[in-house]
Amino acid sequence: MSDYFVHETAVVDQPTEIGSGTSIWHFSHVMKNSQLGERCNLGQNVFIASGVKIGSNVKIQNNVSLYEGVVLEDDVFCGPSCVFTNIGNPRSQIVRRDKYEPTLVRRGATLGANSTIVCGATIGRYAFVAAGAVVTKDIPDYALVVGVPGRIAGWMSRHGHRLSAPGSSGLMVCPESGYKYKFESENVLKCLDLDEEQALPEKA
Repeated sequence: MSDYFVHETAVVDQPTEIGSGTSIWHFSHVMKNSQLGERCNLGQNVFIASGVKIGSNVKIQNNVSLYEGVVLEDDVFCGPSCVFTNIGNPRSQIVRRDKYEPTLVRRGATLGANSTIVCGATIGRYAFVAAGAVVTKDIPDYALVVGVPGRIAGWMSRHGHRLSAPGSSGLMVCPESGYKYKFESENVLKCLDLDEEQALPEKA
């Protein structure tokens, strides 16, 4: 008995690495030589290509395809039908498998429904890409990105709340957690209560 769940309509090619507590739902396809961490959830009709690396506690909603070159760190959320690419100038007549451009989504980031992540970009920790936005360049930690092409429209807390403009102290405070945030320099926002590599503490 495996310690992860695969629905009877899903296909998981071997060899692949799947962590305990992970669920793979209807009509999904996980290709060989991919990696999925613990407690991940793959919704309906999700495709994971060979070579894709997925951390733990990652949520991938329906109709999402992850192509070779994509890496998702822990706690990433991919909304329904969000899109990844791996070639910047695709042509059907020209084989460019040796020119795949990597895409890295850092810990805790959220990609909204129908957003598009153009290959070669790095999405920062706890960044929030709005529904329908198109990311064409690197996004810093905690940034809120909207529009086509994507632009920084504000800043988000780890708990997914838009942060108000800093007061006289230079601090921004999450209304849910009370965690404080402050800019170290332009577009470099830091949480003063937790290091960016620290997971959120579990609720008692």
